[in-house]
Amino acid sequence: MLDRLKMSMVLIVFSLAGCQQNKDDLQTYVAEVKAQQKSDIPPIPVMKPYEKFDYAAAEIRDPFLPTVVDVPETADEPILDNGISPDSNRRKEALETFELAQLQYVGTLEQEKKWALVRSPDGVIHRVQVGNYMGLNHGKILSISDNELKLNEIVSQGKNGFIERETSVSAVEVK
Repeated sequence: MLDRLKMSMVLIVFSLAGCQQNKDDLQTYVAEVKAQQKSDIPPIPVMKPYEKFDYAAAEIRDPFLPTVVDVPETADEPILDNGISPDSNRRKEALETFELAQLQYVGTLEQEKKWALVRSPDGVIHRVQVGNYMGLNHGKILSISDNELKLNEIVSQGKNGFIERETSVSAVEVK
């Protein structure tokens, strides 16, 4: 047993002696790494302290609630038919493309019938008679006098159908 003990002591001494080898190359490497310039790591940014915020819009509409309110659909109101409606099959006349306010009644002409002379905004003078149409509201000429043209217009009332109304275009003095 003593031999074994001696043997183990010798092994321990040799292994410790092996650890004491020349470590110059390791010490050189460590010195080189320490000598290298270190990269600058930016410092941690300074955190601003938390600021308390008072929400002052408590009385305003909640932005998370829907803005559109579902309203139940009502039944469509029936369109009232009073029997008045423009003739949709009739061919439009030239003066029906202008508003009455744009048209000027400039005079009359008598050749077998009495004609009215109407100037359109483009400067053209049109010859019209009783029964012709002018204006955007299906205005039918009822009578021609020296002072005015009387018309019967058919005006839309939306869902309430159409109504008839009388209107006139006064003569303008031509210079």
